[in-house]
Amino acid sequence: MKFIIGIGGVTNGGKTTLTNRLLKTLPNCCVVHQDDFFRKPDQIEVGEDGFRQWDVIAALDMEAMVGTVKGWQENPVKFARSHGVSLSPEAEESNSEERIHILIVEGFLIYNYKPLIDIYDKCFYVSIPYEECKRRRSTRTYTLPDPPGLFDGHVWPMYLKHRKDMENNCDTIEYLDGMSSKEDIYNKAYERVQNCLLNNL
Repeated sequence: MKFIIGIGGVTNGGKTTLTNRLLKTLPNCCVVHQDDFFRKPDQIEVGEDGFRQWDVIAALDMEAMVGTVKGWQENPVKFARSHGVSLSPEAEESNSEERIHILIVEGFLIYNYKPLIDIYDKCFYVSIPYEECKRRRSTRTYTLPDPPGLFDGHVWPMYLKHRKDMENNCDTIEYLDGMSSKEDIYNKAYERVQNCLLNNL
């Protein structure tokens, strides 16, 4: 059985923290990070807001990302091995159709690309309010540092726009409060996933 979990959310909302916890506790679990599909800086256009457009879907090679997800769908065992994920002994067996294989797709725009929307069995979205998001973002060190004004001039307006689009496109999203403790967020997500898995068995 193959099961795909989407973990979306605002920048610095806690997506990766939740993903890493679930990776450790869910069986035969792999991950695809949307951030791994950013285009090179010289391919990112400068928008009317004066900033490089990092927070839009065009900044990402989404075809490559979909290809990676399809690779997992075609052969989760091979995918796991090639990504250094250790599988349970049962999952390694060739007749492992009845075994559970889980893929987490994590990123800030995973519900804004049509070819991906229909693949999820469970959708989560971690959100935090503006002030907290700005505070967390200011404490992060990026390879390319944020230029002054980027958060208010580009990051947050794009987040609001994409969130609205997402809510129109995908009605199965379960929202998680990023202001809760990491433990609470994880427990809630883990419990929901377990319920879904049991219902699908």
